[in-house]
Amino acid sequence: MLPRVYADFRDRMVRRLASLVADGGVDGVYLDIHGAMSVVGIDDAEGDLVTALRQVVGPETRERSARDLVDWLGRDERPVRAWVPVPILLAGEQTSTRVEPARILYGRLPEVTARSGVTDAGIWVGYAWADEPRCHATVLVTGSDAAAVTSAAEEVAAQLWRVREEFDFVAPTGTLDEAIDAALVHVARGGAGPYLVSDSGDNPGAGGSGDVTWTLTRLLGRADLTGPGAPVTYVASVFDAVAIEELFAAPLGEQVSVTVGARVDDRVSGPVSVTGVLLSRHEGDPAAGRIAVLAVGGLRVIITELRKAFHAVDDFAQIGLDPAHAAIIVTKIGYLEPTLHDIAAGWTLALTPGPVDQDLARLGHQRIRRPMFPFDAFLAEPALAATVLRGREVVGGVDRPSGLVRLSGGEEA
Repeated sequence: MLPRVYADFRDRMVRRLASLVADGGVDGVYLDIHGAMSVVGIDDAEGDLVTALRQVVGPETRERSARDLVDWLGRDERPVRAWVPVPILLAGEQTSTRVEPARILYGRLPEVTARSGVTDAGIWVGYAWADEPRCHATVLVTGSDAAAVTSAAEEVAAQLWRVREEFDFVAPTGTLDEAIDAALVHVARGGAGPYLVSDSGDNPGAGGSGDVTWTLTRLLGRADLTGPGAPVTYVASVFDAVAIEELFAAPLGEQVSVTVGARVDDRVSGPVSVTGVLLSRHEGDPAAGRIAVLAVGGLRVIITELRKAFHAVDDFAQIGLDPAHAAIIVTKIGYLEPTLHDIAAGWTLALTPGPVDQDLARLGHQRIRRPMFPFDAFLAEPALAATVLRGREVVGGVDRPSGLVRLSGGEEA
């Protein structure tokens, strides 16, 4: 994100919160922060945001859930937090709770949370696509008893470290061509249901721009997808407001040519020319704005006015594309959201290039803390010792900045 865009968002939030505080209408502040915001020139944008908001409301404590926040609001004490940075950096698609070892790791957390003196326990896998010192895994345990939260945090961190070699992608992976070839084999064998292909390098849910054209360009170049008798393949999506203006001025049902994409991110692929039949147009989507669908052989190319992730069956159905009628669905996503996962007759997570490339080695991290698994060898086991904080105070003389108060997605503020 550009600094001026972030500053605009932050300043509007601060002004609105200040107005609410002045009116006496704020008892607590709950921030549902993903942990994946990256701003040019700022190592920890979310830490900056929380700091700005705290200047309005004072030293509030961010809790993992609103229920815990409300529970603490009436007390005369601050919660204690034990924080353990773990030198692991993996994509979410490698740490899915659909498979082991994440399933059992996260499955143990309710037992930890239920312990006396503990309010909440969490594992944060970090944000793999920002090259910043904050990017690593984190264990955070919150509660009322310093000894209990410290013990729990160090225990969970040790468990996470022990199984680091067991993490793998949640689905079979491959190149885009390998994914499409697998899908075509599925179609040729008469497989029922659509074959899903994740265009994972430009997943908007992970921070992708949503207008990278690398995958679309290559799909358009395949005669087995664009020629006579090609299987129906939904391709979601690329956003381009200029292209939408042209398409909404063109006659429905006619062949049109339009240049789309790469207005935000052109690092791996430039704009692409799409020539096909203007199949349908749609308005009123609160996320996507106006939408157009072009038919190019078997491809159904979805172009939106605004950035939108097509992560659910309804996203397609609402524009007249019934997923049950598709042989193949290619969409900008990593792991499949539940409704797509449920209908997938087969699935390949394509390791496509882009801002959230799942092949982390291709990103060339320079500023993350080293050593870091899986990039480096460890000559000795890391010291997975907890830093304990009570409010804004570091407890026990640990050499940590006094502003270390917000921990999310493996980040520190």
